[in-house]
Amino acid sequence: MNIRILDAADVAAFQSLRLAGLQECPQAFSSSFEEEKDLSHADIAGRLLPGAGHCVFGAFRQFQLVGILGFQCEGRRKLAHKAFIWGMYVAPGHRRTGIGGGLLAAALDHADSLPAIRLVNIAVNRSNSAAVALYRGVGFSEYGVEPDALCVNGSYYDEIQLVRFSRRGSGSSSPNGAGT
Repeated sequence: MNIRILDAADVAAFQSLRLAGLQECPQAFSSSFEEEKDLSHADIAGRLLPGAGHCVFGAFRQFQLVGILGFQCEGRRKLAHKAFIWGMYVAPGHRRTGIGGGLLAAALDHADSLPAIRLVNIAVNRSNSAAVALYRGVGFSEYGVEPDALCVNGSYYDEIQLVRFSRRGSGSSSPNGAGT
């Protein structure tokens, strides 16, 4: 398995795998197949080009892209200590082989290398017990549940909100005790 940050050369492979995920697991993503199926290669390349606060990791088996995970730092000044993971997907034939854990490890190592990042958030469909177990296994802790977070074909799905603090330090409250 090879994990690396994707770039413009990976547009077609990324889009193919992303659309497969949106079709197979529509309740796992806030985007829909219908919203993304007609995106241009230029739009997708813009999403893939690594920047100061964002990138997309890809997992490859014998040169085939089989897993993806997006990483994004928050852009606003008061939120700049946070990042989030989005769009994680591993192709069905490659699940339970360490690819998901490898993608998460790469993203978390990346987060830990960024001095400003104190924590990483991720959200997951409450019914996706395998993903919840994977996230908890790499150090994420649940801090809340958003009821009816997604509506897919008239069915509502709760989302578990999880956080993982940087290896440089951890905590769960602000220094002055004030709320958000």
